[in-house]
Amino acid sequence: MKQSTNHLLMVEPSVFYANPQTLETNVYQTEEHHENYDVTLSKAKIEFQKYRDMLVEKGVMVTTVIGHEECPDMVFPNWASTYDNGQLIIYPMLAENRSFERRPRIMDRLKRLYPKVEDWSGYEAEGLALESTASIVADHVNKRAYSGLSKRTSPELVEKWADFMGYETLMFETVSHAGLPVYHTDFLMYIGTEMAAICSDCLVDDDMRKTVLDRLRQTHEVIEFTMEQLQANCCNALEVIGRQDKRMLTMSKAAEHALDDKQFQIIEKHYDTLICPDLTTLEKYGGGSARCMLMELF
Repeated sequence: MKQSTNHLLMVEPSVFYANPQTLETNVYQTEEHHENYDVTLSKAKIEFQKYRDMLVEKGVMVTTVIGHEECPDMVFPNWASTYDNGQLIIYPMLAENRSFERRPRIMDRLKRLYPKVEDWSGYEAEGLALESTASIVADHVNKRAYSGLSKRTSPELVEKWADFMGYETLMFETVSHAGLPVYHTDFLMYIGTEMAAICSDCLVDDDMRKTVLDRLRQTHEVIEFTMEQLQANCCNALEVIGRQDKRMLTMSKAAEHALDDKQFQIIEKHYDTLICPDLTTLEKYGGGSARCMLMELF
């Protein structure tokens, strides 16, 4: 399986504000609103549309669907993943209003494209969660995966995913600057075809930190980010494919600005095109960034 794809699903928000059901686990959200909610939504829509247009301009195929008015986080589609063998996996979410994001109209559309369906959403009734590619960051080429455990990522379901996919998987405990687990694995690391990046300072266990870094370095050039750079969304990036099968990297403008010169040089060695949208509003109230907004369609 290829590491990256040229086709993405994005969900344009119909409503947007700091989701009260996710504030307990996501320390990167801002709860305080100093403006009218309609103003916040308008800013979020503009950021979304400009980001989508930047991707399309670089030759990425983007399928856009409209979000649901009961789902303030629907712009971050973490409820399904797809694979190039026609496989679709549907995931259980921690927050109740995030489970509403699995809208029948969108699900039916995906099932037509990916007829091999595994639906694990029923685990929500057991209090278990596994939030798709946000919970598990995969190295598809080498069939390895990494997962930071949190309330949104249950170890039982990580093991189920690994057995189902046939991937070797490393699970680890993490801690954020606020003393809580980092809510999603894709907020602390990303993996491209030749390069990977991680905020290894988040990993609690020293031996596991070394194991993860050693494993990544076997196949990738690795950039290490600081905790401050994690807060600037540097780890929330994704390799995408544009025209002529060109590999590109997308991260937010805030993340790009937080890179140091050495890190920038490593990134430029692997990608001559960076797609860096301004996502100020979406990052502030949603606590997610560029990678969180993209569901890969393989």
